[in-house]
Amino acid sequence: MSDSERRFMTARITTTTLQDMKMRGEPIASITAYDAGFARLVDAAGMDFILVGDSLGMVLHGDDDTLGVTMADMIYHSRLVRRGSERCLLVTDMPYLSYTTPAQALGNAGRLMREGCAEIVKLEGGAWLADTIHHLSRFGIPVCGHLGLMPQSIHQLGGYRLQGRDDESAARILADAKALDEAGAVMLVLECVPASLAAAVAKAVSMPVIGIGAGNQCDGQVLVLQDALGISARPPRFARDFLAETGSITAALERYIAAVRAREFPDAAHTPTN
Repeated sequence: MSDSERRFMTARITTTTLQDMKMRGEPIASITAYDAGFARLVDAAGMDFILVGDSLGMVLHGDDDTLGVTMADMIYHSRLVRRGSERCLLVTDMPYLSYTTPAQALGNAGRLMREGCAEIVKLEGGAWLADTIHHLSRFGIPVCGHLGLMPQSIHQLGGYRLQGRDDESAARILADAKALDEAGAVMLVLECVPASLAAAVAKAVSMPVIGIGAGNQCDGQVLVLQDALGISARPPRFARDFLAETGSITAALERYIAAVRAREFPDAAHTPTN
C-alpha cells in the first residue's frame, strides 16, 4: 500500500470526499451498522460511510416494516455507531413521520446530529421534500434523499417490489431526483429500480447516487450488513452472501468493498428485474 493510500484510509471521510469520488468515477462503498462493535469492523475494512438505517426495526426488532422505529431508537443506535467508527462518514435515517413539516424536520434532524452524532440525515420522499431539504441546508444540516422503493411508504407502494418499471413512474423518479439535487441534497439513495433508470439518475444529478438493488452504474452501493453476511431472516433478492464466500466477517467486508470498487457487485444476478 502506498503512502497516499494509507493517508486516504486514515483520513476522515466527508461529504466533499464522496463528491470528489463521484467526479473521479470511483465507486463509493457503504453498509448499514447499528452498534459500536460492527461499526468498528466496518470502519477498519475501509468503508466510505455507514448508514444507521431505520431498517433496524426489521433487522434488530423483528418487525415486518420500519414504521415502528422512533427518534429515540435512531439517536441511540447512531450514537453507538459513532463510538465504534473513526473515519467513516455517518448517515442516519429520520424515522417515519419525523419530518412532516420543515420545522419538525429541523428539530428532529438537530437532535440526530447533536445527540446521535449524525453527519448527514436521510429522508424518504420526492419533490415535495424540496422545501424541507432547503430549510435544513440553511441551518448546516446535510441531507441524503431516498427514492425508488421507500420502506416508510411500503403500504402505499403495495409491497417490497421494483419501482420505476414503466415510463411514467421512471420519469417521476428522475424528476424527483433532480428536484432533491436542486434543493441542496448532498446524496441520494436509490432503492430497487431498474439499472437503466439508476444509471440515468446518476448522470442527471450532481450529488452522489448510492444504489441498493439498482444495478452497478450508480456512484456507489449500500447493503444491510446482515444481508451481506447472510444472516438475515428474509434477505432481499439483490443481496449477496459475502461471508459464505470468505469465511470471516472482516474478509467478507473487504470482499464487498472490492466488488463495489470494481463494479462487480451488483451483477445481473443481484439486480432485480421485476
